[in-house]
Amino acid sequence: MKKIILASGSPRRRQLLAETGLDFEVRVSHREEVMTGSDPAQTVAALSAMKAEDIADQTEEDAVIIGSDTVVAIDGMILGKPADAQAAFEMIRLLSGRTHQVLTGVTLISLEGKTRQTKTFVEETLVTFRELSEAQIKAYIQKGEPHPAGQQPPEILPWKDKAGAYGIQEPFGMKYIEHIRGDYYTVVGLPVCRLYAELEKMGL
Repeated sequence: MKKIILASGSPRRRQLLAETGLDFEVRVSHREEVMTGSDPAQTVAALSAMKAEDIADQTEEDAVIIGSDTVVAIDGMILGKPADAQAAFEMIRLLSGRTHQVLTGVTLISLEGKTRQTKTFVEETLVTFRELSEAQIKAYIQKGEPHPAGQQPPEILPWKDKAGAYGIQEPFGMKYIEHIRGDYYTVVGLPVCRLYAELEKMGL
């Protein structure tokens, strides 16, 4: 059986893949993520391919490389990871009371000798937030802000490193997401069912 390599540092993707029972290792791509297009599906497909290709170029043994990336889109705009608290606030306010798209792109690169085969796909799930007040959004954004000197250290900011500034599997998502249409795991960051089907086609 070929080695499976996950080209992502995301702990959520690592956990999901581990729960399938597959043996794999993690090699994180450090290539800078650059969004060059305006189409969400094309963008997330390109980002996933970039990660997978980066690791494939560094891999000499036979293996299957898995690259993945997730974006949130609404009104034709792509919402990536917020740069700061203000950007996170604006993202959540834009999503409040509305339905948006979450798209996860996955690229599989099969390496065998000098042969390289690539498969890229994109899965989409629609997510609907209930209406949030500005106070509710601020409370979420400010969670984990530094405490006064001498008190407990800050918590990890919940919106950091997440497309659209939220995680569906975390308390905020549990409280304010009314419903979804599509694969839940696509929103978490890895469409496991489709991925597993594609790996089976490769004989894994």
